[in-house]
Amino acid sequence: MDRRQFLKFGSFVTVSVASGAGLSACGGSSAAPGSDLPPASGAWKFPQSVASGDPRADSIMLWTRAVPASADNVAAATGSDSAIRLVVTAVDNSSSLGGAVALSGATVADVTLPLQVKYDNTVRHKLTGLTAGTTYYYQFIAGDNRSNVGRFKTAPAAEADVSQLQFAYMTCQDWSVNHWGAMSSIAGENLDFIVHLGDYIYETVGDSFQLGAVESRHDALVLPDGAFKSGTSGAKYATTLADYRYLYKKYRTDSRLQALHERFAFIAIWDDHEFSDDAWQDAQTYDGSFNADGSDLHQSGRRRNANQAWFEYMPADVDFDTASTGFQNIKIYRDFQFGKLMQLVMTDERLYRADHVIPESSINPATGQALGRIGSRYLVPQDLFNTVEAQKMAGATTIGLEPLATVSMLGTTQRQWWMDKMKAATATWKLWGNEVSLLRMGLNGVDAIATLLALNAVPTIAASIGSTAAAVGGNFPLASAIVAAATAGAAAAVAQAGAGAIMQAYAASASAPEAQVGAGVKAGLTVAQATIAVAAYSRVYIAASGVVAATPAALAGAGAQTIAFGYIKPDIQAKKIESPFVAASGKKAQLAPFFTRFLLNCDQWDGYNSERKALMAHLKTNSIGNVVAITGDIHAFFAGTVSDDFDAAGGGTPVMVDLVSAGISSDSFFSYLRDAASALGDIATLVAYPLAIPVTGLGTLNISIDLLDYTMGKAAPTVASLAEQVRVQVRGALAAKGLPEAQLDATTGAVLAGLQANSDFSVSLLALAQQLSGLGNNPWIKHLNTDAQGYTLVTLTAGKMVAQFKQVNKLVGASAPASVVARVTTATVTAGSAAIIVS
Repeated sequence: MDRRQFLKFGSFVTVSVASGAGLSACGGSSAAPGSDLPPASGAWKFPQSVASGDPRADSIMLWTRAVPASADNVAAATGSDSAIRLVVTAVDNSSSLGGAVALSGATVADVTLPLQVKYDNTVRHKLTGLTAGTTYYYQFIAGDNRSNVGRFKTAPAAEADVSQLQFAYMTCQDWSVNHWGAMSSIAGENLDFIVHLGDYIYETVGDSFQLGAVESRHDALVLPDGAFKSGTSGAKYATTLADYRYLYKKYRTDSRLQALHERFAFIAIWDDHEFSDDAWQDAQTYDGSFNADGSDLHQSGRRRNANQAWFEYMPADVDFDTASTGFQNIKIYRDFQFGKLMQLVMTDERLYRADHVIPESSINPATGQALGRIGSRYLVPQDLFNTVEAQKMAGATTIGLEPLATVSMLGTTQRQWWMDKMKAATATWKLWGNEVSLLRMGLNGVDAIATLLALNAVPTIAASIGSTAAAVGGNFPLASAIVAAATAGAAAAVAQAGAGAIMQAYAASASAPEAQVGAGVKAGLTVAQATIAVAAYSRVYIAASGVVAATPAALAGAGAQTIAFGYIKPDIQAKKIESPFVAASGKKAQLAPFFTRFLLNCDQWDGYNSERKALMAHLKTNSIGNVVAITGDIHAFFAGTVSDDFDAAGGGTPVMVDLVSAGISSDSFFSYLRDAASALGDIATLVAYPLAIPVTGLGTLNISIDLLDYTMGKAAPTVASLAEQVRVQVRGALAAKGLPEAQLDATTGAVLAGLQANSDFSVSLLALAQQLSGLGNNPWIKHLNTDAQGYTLVTLTAGKMVAQFKQVNKLVGASAPASVVARVTTATVTAGSAAIIVS
């Protein structure tokens, strides 16, 4: 940091050089940065503890906040400016972590620092002149009191041969829902540093998604000022500097978050909630929050407040210009070198991004109201998106801008910076700290509706097979063939005659389906009618001939599924809204809007598709390999490959990998989609399946089975894997019933065993999940778990990157579970290949 930069920040950011004999202060002056202020005296405390950030080979940013012992922990600082001390040593003080005992050993730094009321008594000090790849311990001293001991490790030298790096990345830590037990687990990992991908705070208090169960140690948040999201009551959002500062202070009072900051240096970036949900530049996107002319509501002052609070409370070595009158007065995108092993590039995907391609203020012709979230950001028709994006790009060119200017997430300058960094990187691995997922998350609405209507038809068809079998002497194969032909449009007499002919042909030549179809056609059926009748007859005949005799219900069900998925589904896929089966459902008008291809989430890179293609083309053209994005935001675990063009034949060519981590505590992506889809009738079945599970002595567990995973591309389940999928949810539901934690795992196992013996689960639900998986959406996604909380642990070597997705258990009563990690799924990327192995 040069002297001009130091002066621009006033005396807030200080910098000094470590040495065995002392320090020289910022700009080479012989005076310490806080030497002109009276030292803090008497009793003090450090209510937000200490933190370090942005570890480089020779420097670190150190942080604390100190207030008089009598002060409220989260109130605005008052009183006069004073000075405190910072002490740093390279001597091992690991036994002192978590406590405030004085550091032992020779110091490499002992400097006096300013504590200023106008910065809420926060301190940000950059210490330079450090030794690469070295662990240091530090402590602040105010008056008679010491802070807890902190620890950080500097990065290896740029040219160092590094055999291994280990770090965790985390995101989405909403104070107001669920628990922060994952942080205790992270604190116990052996890490070099932590990457935080944003949503460190949530700007809203009491919003609809924050009203679920939460651990008792997290009391209700009360913003000093706040603005109502709607009207004069209900949820509020942070708007003033005091509001945003309060949130950081309150979040940082949790001892588990403090422990992470005390033990590991953070490399942090923001996402949207550090300012406003799904924000772009200085615009908020809350539903209904538009100007009179329909444009998005821009809040430059609020954006500046959010920027400043993040700068004050996050130990990040970034540029911040308080003299600037604009809202882009901070630059947080930056990169880090960890020897020859890794280059880490961190981007800012909010401050420079263009508006969502389809703005929230666009009018829905069906209602005359603004679209809001649905239709502009979520469940967006892909053809509409493509058309509007192309129009915006053409418009940008017309007015002399680059084509991507109006459809960019990174902005022109940052995009070029990213390209330059990737091209110049010499490390084996190029990792990208990326806030929102790069993976295409699409949905073919035609196939989905065809599957749903076919499923809905199964019970009716099964009943028809049952009654027909009674009329033909209990012959279920024959009854199935009759019903199949009739479902395909044959008159009753023709269906009976054709089915009888098929039965005779089957008896004569069971291995020659073409002969059976021919017999049916000769008896008056069309080829299509005969084909489905033969398929139904054969399926049920084989089921009836098994070693263990199938029940009549099972035979009828086998025939019904064959007819539904062998004829009804293909008919709807081919004819779409004009299929007679759509009309027969009685829901033609309701289903009509869904006969298209959708993008699930256009707040992420699917909504900035052309820029994503430009970035991937840059990697491909320049043969830049071993690129992996570590991603947050979406409250789910994903692992997949990113193609140069997802819309190309076969989904394009894989260029890099995206590994997405679930949120620490925020409610899952599945839960949001489940609630949004609940009003959409049959469409809701694509997302969730309600299941009531009676448990002796506890009553009924009501859980929602996550079908979104299968709709989005998860591999077809077995009964056992489907049961395992709901283990965490069942355990959480049992805990909510008051079952002691010592009994949870055994009882959960018993409940899951019972589920597998339940026909509603093992037959109906299993068939539904398998059919949804068969839709074939998003084949580039190799792992997904959309109903989870947790974090990701990365072990990086020259040969491979191993990411462990660690899902955590649910609340136990009003507390975080003692057994935190529920399951671990491992994604491995081998050097030289844009591919993933999941285990």
